[in-house]
Amino acid sequence: QVQLVEGGGGLVQVGDSLRLSCVDSGRTFSRNMMGWFRQAPGKEREFVASISYRGGRTVYADSVKGRFAISRDNAKNTVYLQMNNLKPGDTAVYLCAAKAPLVEAGPYNYWGQGTQVTVSS
Repeated sequence: QVQLVEGGGGLVQVGDSLRLSCVDSGRTFSRNMMGWFRQAPGKEREFVASISYRGGRTVYADSVKGRFAISRDNAKNTVYLQMNNLKPGDTAVYLCAAKAPLVEAGPYNYWGQGTQVTVSS
């Protein structure tokens, strides 16, 4: 069973950096495609970044390209989101998500509770 717990959020200033982490307590992490999403107040959830289960392929939303980097450590069952040059528009709850093992197409089946990121100007 996939169980995701995010951490690393907080209150930062414009231009600062944060690194989010998401730990999976399940046994299939190395075979799960992982993603980060975010949801700001009053807005729909939006895709931020994804990484293939071996880490060789990453995809980013246009709004974060060049500023955010997703990575994973399969030995630690952890996926990271390094966020640089943060802007007020990045303020949101950030959620980690996983697909079923060895699936790259299709929906994200598993979700964490989220971690709040607030960027103050």
